[in-house]
Amino acid sequence: MFRRPQAKDRPPVHRSPPRISTPGSGTAHLAVAPLVLGLTLLLLVSLVCGVGLGAAGIGWADVLRLLGAGLTGGTVAAGDAAAYTIVWEIRLPRVVLGAVVGAGLAAVGVAVQAMVRNALADPFVLGISSGAAVGANAVILLGVFAGLGVWALSLSAFASALAATALVYAMARSPHGLTPLRLILTGTALAYGFEAVTTVMVFGAARGEAARSAIMWLLGSLGGATWAQVPLAAVTVAAGWAWLRLRAESLNALAMGDETSAALGVQPARLRRELFLVTAAVTGTVVAVSGAIGFVGLMVPHVVRMLVGADHRRVLAVAPLAGAVLLVWADLLSRLLLAPAELPVGVITAVVGVPAFVLLMRRGGYAFGGR
Repeated sequence: MFRRPQAKDRPPVHRSPPRISTPGSGTAHLAVAPLVLGLTLLLLVSLVCGVGLGAAGIGWADVLRLLGAGLTGGTVAAGDAAAYTIVWEIRLPRVVLGAVVGAGLAAVGVAVQAMVRNALADPFVLGISSGAAVGANAVILLGVFAGLGVWALSLSAFASALAATALVYAMARSPHGLTPLRLILTGTALAYGFEAVTTVMVFGAARGEAARSAIMWLLGSLGGATWAQVPLAAVTVAAGWAWLRLRAESLNALAMGDETSAALGVQPARLRRELFLVTAAVTGTVVAVSGAIGFVGLMVPHVVRMLVGADHRRVLAVAPLAGAVLLVWADLLSRLLLAPAELPVGVITAVVGVPAFVLLMRRGGYAFGGR
């Protein structure tokens, strides 16, 4: 007699891995491709406006002519030498660096909010910017590393940001890995400590231009932007964004909780450790060249989620462009409102961003991660 095959005798059925859905994925959102195209065009227009507008009155025709001459390698008349220097050596590297920094802060903001599962998280919640401030103010106020010349500020800020990163990692690490609560508590506690050190240096230094420069750096400024700063910042931000895009599905899982992500085949402790290193590298780099520009990494990810949903594949495609546009215009306003004096960029991002963010939050039933 033939025995009827039992369930345990049957070959296993291979199923494709489940698709990770995110909260709010079923609601209507804007299409990503047209939004990316529109933001790209808006960014190009913003860059031109950032170069064309400023305290020194240069006509739009002259700005476009000088930009064309620089891009094509054309010659510039002797009478246009001063205007060419303003356009190519002062304004253009500033707006390009502003776009890079804005893109980096927005992308890292998305990653940090997923890493710690906290709607109030931003790139500075890990204490990296406060650590960078210690190194920057040591150069500005105490003259440390003065022998490095123009590189002293950026290198000192980046080195202290790396030191702060290592300290946060060492103190937050546990046998269970980097848990969200330990990361937030450790980063916040150390940030207060770093800020206390910075405050002591500011109050202990002689009043004058040095103290004003320190405050400008603490609130964010692109006034010292040069072409030499752009390549490293751009490469770091692009590499960090590319890595985050490759791990977008894993970020979707991590945002749902450690148990859910583990059930979906994601190792939360390992992913959180990798995210910590990537976000620290990008944040340390952009803070070293621009200072502590706040609110971009907090606001932009939430606004983008309202537009395209909570799927990190969609959010990471849009957020860097939105952050770049926002920071280019914020920097432009910081130059124009009190021209020829400048306001810190962080003041503009807060003044413009806070009411805009509150209005967007009140438009519907938005919640972190979806609608």
